[in-house]
Amino acid sequence: MNYFAYSTNLNKKQMAGICPQSRPRYIATLFNYKLVFTNWTRQWHGGIATIKRSTGDKVLGAIYDVPDTDWGKLDKAEDCPGNFERIKVIVNNEDGEATEAVTYIRKGQLQADESKPSQEYLKIIQQGYRDWRLI
Repeated sequence: MNYFAYSTNLNKKQMAGICPQSRPRYIATLFNYKLVFTNWTRQWHGGIATIKRSTGDKVLGAIYDVPDTDWGKLDKAEDCPGNFERIKVIVNNEDGEATEAVTYIRKGQLQADESKPSQEYLKIIQQGYRDWRLI
């Protein structure tokens, strides 16, 4: 099943540690959403990434092929069903072709306050952007 990663799981080393059987596939774009950081956490000493609907915006990310055997591990890493939930989204590859994928979104995010992420957390995301050549 396709998984759309947009935050720390863009980092290929991290994703391989969580879901060793997953395969990186391609860069993808999620339209009409934006990336935000919310809910300061003790683990990261700052906000954590989520997405929220926002007409005209887009979120860059990547698609991984995640086998059924790894979804439980990914759910645990994403604190699902705790603070995050899975949603189905339509993303576009670099050729503009649309495909369905699953991603995670923070529960109750409309009430969540935006919170600056820690430098440590951002470094993991930035490495993921470099892994996929998004920056």
